[in-house]
Amino acid sequence: MINTKLILIEGLPGSGKSTTAGVINDILKELKIETRLYLEGNVEHPADYEGGSYYSKTEFAQLMEQYKEFKPILVKHAIERCGGFILPQYKLKQDLADKMVPDSFWDDIWNHDIYELPLEKNIELITDKWQRFVDQAMTENQTYIFECCFIQNPVTIGMIKYGASHEVVMNYVKQLAAIIEPLNPVLLYVDQQDLSRSFKKAVQERPKEWSTGFMDYYNNQGYGKIHDVQGIEGTIAVLEAREQLESSIFNALDMEKFKIDNSSFEIDSYKKGIMEMFRIL
Repeated sequence: MINTKLILIEGLPGSGKSTTAGVINDILKELKIETRLYLEGNVEHPADYEGGSYYSKTEFAQLMEQYKEFKPILVKHAIERCGGFILPQYKLKQDLADKMVPDSFWDDIWNHDIYELPLEKNIELITDKWQRFVDQAMTENQTYIFECCFIQNPVTIGMIKYGASHEVVMNYVKQLAAIIEPLNPVLLYVDQQDLSRSFKKAVQERPKEWSTGFMDYYNNQGYGKIHDVQGIEGTIAVLEAREQLESSIFNALDMEKFKIDNSSFEIDSYKKGIMEMFRIL
């Protein structure tokens, strides 16, 4: 029987992480194991912030002073964390949907997004969230499945956004690994033999807004800006550097871990490979 409360799915864009997470969720349900699946972008993620803005106590007071008409809604949704307050953006959108909200308000909210903060503050907030998740999960009898928030997010904000050193990013992930150790985590890294092919496949299949935003993020800040990359080939060059770092992180982690090849994108044989992995556990 699988003895874990947390399964982590990692890999590069277009590798098949979402498919893998879904397959694992189905397999565990067939084994009568209660699961909770959280894919990338889930605003209710218990260990990460998707669309969360952080304000110090001084900044939050200034926000309420500047937008007095929204003060009750701001107070209603503010969550005190790490010397300040978190504001869930989607909840603000819901409660402000029928009000006249100036663009300056939303600009302020977006500029305080947790993934726009300095790296040091991001690490503080994210590690705090993971610790709170572990404390909660230890009291529950179910297995969580997380797609791409354990390695991908630290690498993305560390290396891609800020051009941080490998050592800084490695230590960030190791901090998270130490926090989740009580959950006996299992890490599954979805591998691709041809990174360029899988990324170009994703670009073709996904909305143009996704590829445009993705390439802008990868090419025009942090690592991409330092190395002066451009276009889709530049993005692929950054992804190759990311792949090297993620491989180093994977090898350095002391936990139950597997790499599984999804280069063929053939679902039946892929599911068979995953089931073989679970027989080992």
